[in-house]
Amino acid sequence: MVSKHPIRPAILRRNTARRNICVSGATTQSGSWTRTALRFTRILALAGLPLLAVPGLASAELKAGETSTDYPQTLSGNYLAALVAHGNHDISGASDFFARALAKDPDNQFLLGRSFTLKLANGDTEEALKLADRVVAVDRDNLLGRLTLGISALKERSYAGARKNFSQAGGGPLAQLSDKLLSAWALAGAGKTDEALKVLDGLEGPDWFDTFRTYHAGLILDLANRRDEAAAKFAAAYKDDDSSVRIVEAQARALARAGKKDEALAVLDAFDKSAEGNPVLATTRTLIEEGRTPPPLATSAQAGAAEVLYGIGAALGRDGGDEFPAAYLQLALYLDPKATLAMIPLAQLFQQIGDHARAIAALERVPEDSPLRKGVEIDIALNYNALDKVDEARAHLMKLIDADPSDLDAVVALGNVLRGHKLFADAAKVYTLGIDTLGKDPGKAYWTLFYFRGITLERTERWPEAEADFQKALELYPDQPMVLNYLGYSWIDKGMHLDKALDMIKKAVELRPSDGYIVDSLGWAYFRLGRYDDAVKELERAVELRPEDSTINDHLGDAYWKVGRKLEATFQWNHARDLDPDAEALATIQRKLKLGLEKSGIDDKDAPKRTANEK
Repeated sequence: MVSKHPIRPAILRRNTARRNICVSGATTQSGSWTRTALRFTRILALAGLPLLAVPGLASAELKAGETSTDYPQTLSGNYLAALVAHGNHDISGASDFFARALAKDPDNQFLLGRSFTLKLANGDTEEALKLADRVVAVDRDNLLGRLTLGISALKERSYAGARKNFSQAGGGPLAQLSDKLLSAWALAGAGKTDEALKVLDGLEGPDWFDTFRTYHAGLILDLANRRDEAAAKFAAAYKDDDSSVRIVEAQARALARAGKKDEALAVLDAFDKSAEGNPVLATTRTLIEEGRTPPPLATSAQAGAAEVLYGIGAALGRDGGDEFPAAYLQLALYLDPKATLAMIPLAQLFQQIGDHARAIAALERVPEDSPLRKGVEIDIALNYNALDKVDEARAHLMKLIDADPSDLDAVVALGNVLRGHKLFADAAKVYTLGIDTLGKDPGKAYWTLFYFRGITLERTERWPEAEADFQKALELYPDQPMVLNYLGYSWIDKGMHLDKALDMIKKAVELRPSDGYIVDSLGWAYFRLGRYDDAVKELERAVELRPEDSTINDHLGDAYWKVGRKLEATFQWNHARDLDPDAEALATIQRKLKLGLEKSGIDDKDAPKRTANEK
């Protein structure tokens, strides 16, 4: 099965776990400016309109002579096509069909609102702007309408016009936060720093607003060259949340500009102790170590406002939305086309909804000289892989590996892509490139390289080398359940070290009792040892844990057949057949359904083998 890896979103935060959002905001814990923004995501449900309650369409019928092929030419046809596209998270298609429907019924307020929102989410900002005036004419406090008009004015440096629109962006926490932060940046753009700070002081709401307020006050003061005051704000924001990459960066830069180089580096060191190295912070570290003065994070009011937009948009997107997060992120890029940190979550959003081509397009906007570019190249490759374009994925990753064979992120990514496409020999060579850079005493973190290479070597019938890699992986990480599972199963498969092998798989199940794939391995090990009653017990549990897996259902069918439960065996094989097995497994299942297990001519060893690593 081709692995479809998600884009890694840990660029803005250390901890990107999803959190529930308290719409009322009455009792929330203070936290990161990105994390806590997630709490107001559910307000989006209040902003939406019912998709089926469309004035003017309830009575739409086909006219005489129309056929199904004419639907896209009719109001009802375009509307229904828009609903299908929307249901499939096809923002581009839904935007197009709603616009076509609106053209046929230009006075329909619902179609106007949907067309506008989707144009904005799709990045057709200029077209959305043409609709925004019409939207606010019928819905004066429309959040996205006012936001769009305000951002357009801010882009043109019409700061008073921007503030006027932001102030009419409706009620609720999302509108309140957007209004105050963006209005403050409009005042900052007009050179009215103190007034901007007063607006931020007036931002009322739950405790988690504090970090937004303090952080953006620091950015505005920094832009005004009031460095001491900015440093105090950044210090307060950092005290409130030392896990936001952006706040950590702001605090380190402020300390460095104050001549406190050691303290600045200590802030970066503290972050690195609990998180993987971040490329943006690595660039900041280099600036500080070389004694250069880091510039402000926001070098204009437009850049600061864009930071508001992509901070909120990224947070909303991580909680599973698409239209509103996309709209905020697209507006950020409209306002500041160089807003690299908006490109990453936008790509993440497209990847989440399965639009990998759009994800690639968003990632390719990241400049070549960006510190994020190396990670972006990996993410571009993984999206190509999700599109089953393995050659393009390989080209992007080999470019990184050729430049630096010790880039183990790229090595593992390419190895896994090739392994997912069953190009085991090629994958083994790639893993070897990475292993050869480790030296004689690799650390525990590198067990995966030996484990993955062991899999590819085993699949290319180079068992002694594979066995050595699995044992090396266990040397680096004793009792690692996936390695215990794979090595133990392989030994049983080969009739080697049977007692030890079974103990290893049992240990893996003990460590991961809810992992259906590892439980499946234990059941199949019992099957291979002729302990069919034990096999049935474990395989039934595996199916309960992973009822949608074809291989596990097939295994249970074989076990049922061996204990004489042939009707149940046939049921399981039928179920396995319907769960989209690969062509080879499907042919095997069909033979068993036709002839039974023994008469099908299939030996136990011909049954499909699959262990936890393959999912």
